[in-house]
Amino acid sequence: MSIILTHGYYLQEDPIEAKIMKPYAPLGLLYISGYLNEQKIENHVFDATFSNRQEQLDFIENKKPLMVAIYANLMTKINVIKLVKILLSEEKYGFPKIVLGGPDVTYNLENYLKTGLHYIIIGEGEQTISELYEVISKKTDITKVTGIAYLENDQVVKTPPRVKMKDLSTLPLPNREGIAIEKYLDTWKTHHGKSSMTISTQRGCPYTCKWCSTAVYGQSYRRRPAKLVVEEMGMLQQNYKPDSIWFVDDVFTVSHKWIKEFHEESQKQNIKIPFECITRAERLNDEILQLLKEAGCFRIWIGAESGSQKIIDAMDRRVDVTVVKDAIIKTNEIGIETGTFIMLGYPGEDENDIKETISYLKKANPTHFTITIAYPIKGTSLYSEIEKDIIVQPEWETSTDRQIDFKRTYSRKYYDYAVRKVVNEVNFHKEVLKGKNRNTLKVLKLKTKSMLASGLMIVSK
Repeated sequence: MSIILTHGYYLQEDPIEAKIMKPYAPLGLLYISGYLNEQKIENHVFDATFSNRQEQLDFIENKKPLMVAIYANLMTKINVIKLVKILLSEEKYGFPKIVLGGPDVTYNLENYLKTGLHYIIIGEGEQTISELYEVISKKTDITKVTGIAYLENDQVVKTPPRVKMKDLSTLPLPNREGIAIEKYLDTWKTHHGKSSMTISTQRGCPYTCKWCSTAVYGQSYRRRPAKLVVEEMGMLQQNYKPDSIWFVDDVFTVSHKWIKEFHEESQKQNIKIPFECITRAERLNDEILQLLKEAGCFRIWIGAESGSQKIIDAMDRRVDVTVVKDAIIKTNEIGIETGTFIMLGYPGEDENDIKETISYLKKANPTHFTITIAYPIKGTSLYSEIEKDIIVQPEWETSTDRQIDFKRTYSRKYYDYAVRKVVNEVNFHKEVLKGKNRNTLKVLKLKTKSMLASGLMIVSK
């Protein structure tokens, strides 16, 4: 009569992440486990990160739970569907009720349900999965559970939406004791010399970026009290001794009032763990930067997405590119590392926009930057805008939204080469800025790669 909580991410099957080796525990599942524990509902977390499907299946066979609840996102969808089909087809697993939740399910209800699984949780999962378990175990009316979807006579049925949790102070802490956290800490230590853990302080995002999915928490802003967040930091410090914390919130400094309370509590409780976070440029100023530094912030990721104001406006980012650049420069100057995100291949982006992005990165000079090629996630405004222009739509069960392609200004290959161009040109500039300390051979290699990418961009237009 128990619940198994699991996911479809196996680290060793991901060549990029297996090389980077910076895994984090499945915080969402651990939050659900903590909530179920408070409700006295027996549950077990099978964290597949350092495992494989066979060990996962063996665990389920041994436990024979009433319910298997699986977290599904864009990158794990294929593995999740394989897991679902095995559980549905083999008697030795006890034919548990299979429940899915996560950011990929909300706008793909019919596709997922037609794999044979039983229920989908739409939105936040803690209260819904608890109520669903009670209804299934007692065989009462399933329609009384809000925030779920299921098939009836081959038609998708959705119950009324679940009301979002307003008071996050009542939310139990993630059940980190439910998994082998030491595997994460040891992996970080082995590959990077320092360990890192995650904390969530808020749910939802009030901003309107067209490419961003709000399928789980919605376009809202709800926050845990700063006092409780700092207490959680203290608990992690005492129990696990992480070298750093990664705050997983979309916009950590969205509320200046909260940041001031967080700073005050960290001083009052004498808790200080180095941390990094993500935010928007217009939610930073001199005072907030100083408070963050005093509280232990060593790195801030500041969203940019493009150095072209035209593209930023097309994304509905609602920020001035100069404000972003100045925020990165100020953050660097105060002694906090910076990171920024860049997206190439957004609808309407042309050669001049890419040049502006390169110029922006050179002037802002963030400590780190990452680049992706734009792809449409179903349910976002971007997907709605480009749906009529989709030119590559792979088979749903065996692909992800990353593989969808649409008509762009230039070919997809052009933007692949553009990524190389930006990376090498900006890193060339960073090396040149070192002056006498620069590596001449590295400078030549980077410039050569940049020029080669430029040539390939021209050819692939």
